[in-house]
Amino acid sequence: MRIQSSTNNISAIFKRELSGYFGSPVAYVFIVIFLLLIGFFTFYISRFFEIGQADLRSFFQWHPWVFMFLIPAMAMKLWSEERRLGTIELVLTLPVTVTEVILGKFLAAWFFIGISLFLTFPMVLTVLYLGSPDIGAILCAYVGSFLMAGAFLSVGIMTSSLTRSQVISFILSVVICLFFILAGYPPITDLLSGWAPLWLVNLVSKLSFLSHFASIERGVLDLRDLIYYFSVIFFMLFLNSAIIQNRKTS
Repeated sequence: MRIQSSTNNISAIFKRELSGYFGSPVAYVFIVIFLLLIGFFTFYISRFFEIGQADLRSFFQWHPWVFMFLIPAMAMKLWSEERRLGTIELVLTLPVTVTEVILGKFLAAWFFIGISLFLTFPMVLTVLYLGSPDIGAILCAYVGSFLMAGAFLSVGIMTSSLTRSQVISFILSVVICLFFILAGYPPITDLLSGWAPLWLVNLVSKLSFLSHFASIERGVLDLRDLIYYFSVIFFMLFLNSAIIQNRKTS
């Protein structure tokens, strides 16, 4: 009975948040900017048509960098706006748990990002027209991109609960997301290997979104990569819950 009630509460919050996205210009601006940036980097920076390969590696390689800015920009208002307007106290007095509110907000935003990713399907049609790409690898890359987006989002919703300033939330989120990207970047690991022990270099490298995404992008859905992304999401949402619970009791 309790599980059904909790599911109903999460579903209600999910629908409320999702309708809020499409009830304002923010959703459409996000989608347009996302598609334009991905298209620009793929076709003009990576020179998609000039490389002469019918695959989407030049398309997916830009996802982490675009997500690093756009997702924090979208997530910064999830709690900061509630705190600024003072409606967070009203939300916390409703007959729902903090966990239900967090999950409802997170799943709605993640679903919206999934819609944005789905709208890039013309890229798949393009490579199908140009050649015979590995569809399995492309589908895996989309799954990896969606999971990585969820990890970025979990960071953004956590930092949003720390402050009522959306600008501060955005900056904190970008810095943390940048760490998760650069942790596995060759120049960083090379720098660490010059003085740090091998186990520390390997540990930092394993924290990278890039290395886990690259593994999935090759067409291999390794359980370790899935566990990694879900672990990051769970940990960040747990921190989010602890922050909100602390505010609720203070």
